[in-house]
Formats: sequence, C-alpha cells, structure tokens
Amino acid sequence: MRLWHRDRPEATKEQVQMPITELIRDPPAPAFSINHMDLTADPRKDFYLYSSGRWLRSNPIPDDKSRWSAFNELDEWNQRLLGRIVNDCVAGKKAAKGSAEQLVADLYSSAMNAEKREKLGFSPIKDLLKEVSGITSKKDLLGRLPKLHKLGVGAFFDKYVGADQKSSDTYAFHLYQGGISLPDREYYLSDKFSTLREQFQDHVSKMFYMSGVSSVDAQEYAKVVMSIEKELAQSSRTRTDLRDAKKNYNKLSTSSLDSRYDSLHLQTYLSDLGVSGAGHIIVGQPEFFWKLNSIIKRRSLRDLKIYLAWQVISSYAPRLNKEAQEESFDFFGRKLNGQEKQEPLHKRSVRLVGSVLGDALGSLYVSRHFTPETSAKVLLLVGDIMGVFRERLEKVPWMDDETRKRALEKLDGFKVNIGHPEKFRDYSGLVIRPDDYVGNIRRYCEFEMQRQLSRIGKPVNRGEWHTSAPTVNAFYSPTKNEITFPAGILQPPFFDPYIDDAVNYGAIGAVIGHEITHGFDDEGRNYDAKGNMRDWWSGEAKKMFNERAKKVIAAYSANEVFPGFFINGDLTLGENIADLGGVSIAYEALRRRLERDPSGRKIIDGLTPEQRFFISYAQVWRGAIREQLAKRFLIEDPHSPAKYRVIIPATRNPAFDEAFPPKNDGDLAEKKEELSLW
Repeated sequence: MRLWHRDRPEATKEQVQMPITELIRDPPAPAFSINHMDLTADPRKDFYLYSSGRWLRSNPIPDDKSRWSAFNELDEWNQRLLGRIVNDCVAGKKAAKGSAEQLVADLYSSAMNAEKREKLGFSPIKDLLKEVSGITSKKDLLGRLPKLHKLGVGAFFDKYVGADQKSSDTYAFHLYQGGISLPDREYYLSDKFSTLREQFQDHVSKMFYMSGVSSVDAQEYAKVVMSIEKELAQSSRTRTDLRDAKKNYNKLSTSSLDSRYDSLHLQTYLSDLGVSGAGHIIVGQPEFFWKLNSIIKRRSLRDLKIYLAWQVISSYAPRLNKEAQEESFDFFGRKLNGQEKQEPLHKRSVRLVGSVLGDALGSLYVSRHFTPETSAKVLLLVGDIMGVFRERLEKVPWMDDETRKRALEKLDGFKVNIGHPEKFRDYSGLVIRPDDYVGNIRRYCEFEMQRQLSRIGKPVNRGEWHTSAPTVNAFYSPTKNEITFPAGILQPPFFDPYIDDAVNYGAIGAVIGHEITHGFDDEGRNYDAKGNMRDWWSGEAKKMFNERAKKVIAAYSANEVFPGFFINGDLTLGENIADLGGVSIAYEALRRRLERDPSGRKIIDGLTPEQRFFISYAQVWRGAIREQLAKRFLIEDPHSPAKYRVIIPATRNPAFDEAFPPKNDGDLAEKKEELSLW
C-alpha cells in the first residue's frame, strides 16, 4: 500500500518516502492481565500497587506523551486502526466529492504537507492580523469579534449552542466566561505558578516576534497580554463554582443586553454572529461580563488590539510553520504538561482528522471494527447494572417516597447509546482541500458555527452524539438523560467478550455504573427524567444527601498528592460519587450474575471472581502522569487522580474485606466507613 497518492499536490519528499509501517506500527494490545500485578504488595495497604505495580514499573511514560495509562494504551490501539483507515482513504481511488473518504483523505493530506506550511509561514493568518491592526475604535474592535469567533479564535469570552437546561427539548445560545490562555484562573493568581507565568510571558513575546513584531515591541506586547488575561482570570468563577448548574443558568432577554453591558455591544455581536430571532440568551456568569465591560472601558484601544492579535496567533500557531508549531508545543506541551516531545506528524494528523471529522472517520471505523454482537453483550451488562441501581433507589433509607418516585421515573427514562449514533453527521457543504491546511480549519470552524447557530430555538436532536464512535470514554448527559458508550471503549481492557464475567463487570461494568450514578450525583440530581433542571427533591432528602456528600468531600480532600497540592473534594465530588457508586453497583450485579450462573464461579490464575473484579477495576485506572500535568489536573480536573480513584472506591466497599480478608485484627480495625451514597 502507498501512503501518498502521486497525484496529490504539494506532497513532500518526507511524505512520499515515509514507510507505511511507521503509520500503522502495532502498539501492544491492551488487556487485563495478572502479569500487571505486584504480588509482593499488600492489597489492603496499597491496592493500586498490588493490582498494577509491575505494569507501572515496566511502562514509563513515552517521550511524546504527558501521561500513560490503560486509556492511553487503548487510544494508541485505536490510533493504529484509524491510521490504517486514513491511509486507505489516501491511497485508494479518487473518492466522490463530499464523501467521508474524500474529506478524510484531503484533510490528512493537507495536515501532512509540512513543506507548504514552511513556505507559507504566518501568511495564512496575515489577513486576520491585518484586520486587527486596522481597528479604529473600541466599537469597531467588538464588531470584529463575530468573525474571529466564527474562525475559532477564543477572544474575551466563550459561546456555544446547547440545550436550554430548563427547557431541554430546545436549543439556546449561551455566553460563558473565557478569553484566557492558561488552563485556569489559578495559574494567573497563585504563587504556585509564578515561574510558569514568566515562561508564558516569554512564550507570548517569542510568538509576536515570529509574526513580524520587533523584539522590543514583542516584549511589551507580552506584558499587555498577561495583564489583560490576569484581569479576565480575576473576573472568572472558580472551577468549583462552575459545577453549580443553577448558579450558571441566567436567562436574559436580548433586548436588555446593551443596557446591562453598554461597552460590549452584545446585540450587534449576536446579530453579526448570526443569532437571529432569539428573544433571550443564557449567560453563565453575569458578573464576568460586568467586569469584562469594565475592562473594555478602562483599557486603551492599543492594549485591546494587542490582546486580540495574540488570540489570533495563539489559536493558529499549531497549524503554521515548524518554528511556530514547536514554540507553541514548547510552552503548552513541554512546560505546561511536561511532555518531552511532540508526537510524530502523521499521528498528529490522524488525531486532527478525528477531531474535525469525527463522524466521517467514525463511520468508517464502525464499519470495520464494531459488531452488533458487541452491542448486544454490552446491553446485557447495562440491564444487569440498571436492575441493581433500581433496587437501590427502591430501598435507600434516606430518600422519602415522593423523591424516590421521581428518582425511579428518571432511571426508567434513561436512554442508552452503545457503539455509534444511528445517523452520522452530514458534512454537506464543507469544503476540504488537500493543499490548504489552515483554510480547511477555518472553513470547518465556520461550517460548524453555522450548523450550531441554525439550531437556536429549534428542537434538540436527541439522536445526535457529542462524541465520535472511536472515542475511548463514556458519558452521561443530564439534559438528555442518557448514557453513552462509544465503540472505542468497548474493547479490552474495558470489555472483552471472551473473558470471565468478573473482569468485565469490574471494568466496563463499573464504567456503566459510574455513568448511571452521574444521573444522581450532586449535579445530575438537579435534572428530572426529561432532562430539565428543576428541584424535584424534598427538603429532607436533600439534607440527607448533602450529609453523606460531605463525608465524601472530606475523605478525598484529606489526600495531599504533592506538597501543597491536595485533592479538591468539592470540585471532584460528582466524579467521586460516580466512582463509589459504579464499583458498588457493578459488584452487586456480578454477585447476582454468579448466583444465576454458578458455572462462572471459578478460580482463575489463583484468584476468585470477587478478587478479579476488584483487580480488573483497578487495572483500568493504572497509569503514570507527568508532575506538571498532575498538578494542573488537581486545579482544574473534576476527577481525582487515578490512584485515589482505585483505592478509595475499592477499599471503602464492604465487599473488599470479603475478597481480600484482613490477616489480623489490626487490619480489620483500619477499615473505614463505606462512602457510597447508592
């Protein structure tokens, strides 16, 4: 097979000569294995090490990764499969215009064309930088935002179209805080990140210099960018506050926007963006826009133009020439996340195709690598676990009858998505060319923005997925009241149709239980059976729930991961509740499965089904992470670190003592209270 069509324009010597084995080289197949275990460790003292210690020692983080885990192993496996599909699209016969094969082949070809990017330098965004430099007033500056936002430049604030959380059958337009380059407000405000702030400012200066700004001006521009972004960060809500769905739902009439935020010209912004006929929008953080309004008033036009130019450069730097790409990676990859080097270009290009054309590539992936038999087997698991959760809702002692009735209605209303959507996204009208990389990205951004804007006020498409079929993850949507398990995650080590039930219930079973529990965690419980945000809990049930949630918060917050860096129990509460519930529910489902089919109760590799369940659960969370990224996640990620996602849900489950009995009374005395709410 050939990697590159001879007749495709602008192919470089490097591309033509790249061996096909470099693109499709097989990584190790991920799987559950007793060989991952460290049998010298005491499972009651460090279950994470016991279950995965040998794997941890034998699998250092690759240089081109910021972390390495079971998820990454499976993702690499999937990238191999996707790489072959992309290669076949490129090397095959010329595909029909607009077909998945044509879009995939031409986008990949443009991404691989490093030689042309070197020739172009910054010229693909010079028109945007010229527009910014030509701004003559603050009103003119705000008037340029719609175009820049349509092209994926995230300046000043964020916006999106999604279900109205109080009327979940209808799409609404949302405004949200944003406009900063670093991952979170804490990176601008905390002394812990003072060195990183200096490095960021140096990075901004270098990027301006590459774009044609003098060295002296570039250094001054970097100070301006840091100053404005720090103000935006100070104006932003914390990650914990952003988890409060009620607080982040503020419906405002469009006619009131200009009187509220007189310097932002939001009515004109909406009109120019293409938001027509909307009588209202939803503003996530009204106080952020008050403060942004003040920033626009106080700051000089020159400073605001510098900030806007930076946003253009930063948004497109990874798509420009090698120097710009490497400088962008040096800061955002190496310094921010600890990743030592970039992935090879062909891998980055396959990932780019997947992120832009998720359904086009996903449809080809599903046709080759997902079967109805897998879907049917996973549905059986879902049914088992749903059955256990239903009984939990029926019997949980702290929930009154009326709240219980509503909870059961919600569970009965769950929609289950497995593998892939029934209908893949239509890309009609999207122009992808094999020799226009940045142009392809710009056209895609405009195409997707128009697709989203055209839905405002219309019924929500409940058949649409917000992730692609090859994705190695699972999801719960509160506004759709649905759980989704893409084809990408329905492979070993998460699901293996040929392995014993205990392993599958511990892996994908706990994932299923996790997603179901999300419907009833501290966020999900605010939505009813139809996906509308409303208060359907009694006062006493809320009080009892919150009392139990406080114990979860305390148990996780007590863990210091690095000196001065603790797990944020408030930020991670929802995911922790889901982890605790997922393990508890999946374990009970396995126990019942073994009662129905006693033939499954076998000792395999010297381990009981109960032991294999807990080990399987632990092994899907095996992994290592760069310190820089680990600290970043402690600030911004609603998930606890992997080690704690294993140890706390497993060892705080009463069944763990039965699977791994204490050797003496001292071990038993160390057993702590169960935390699962469900």
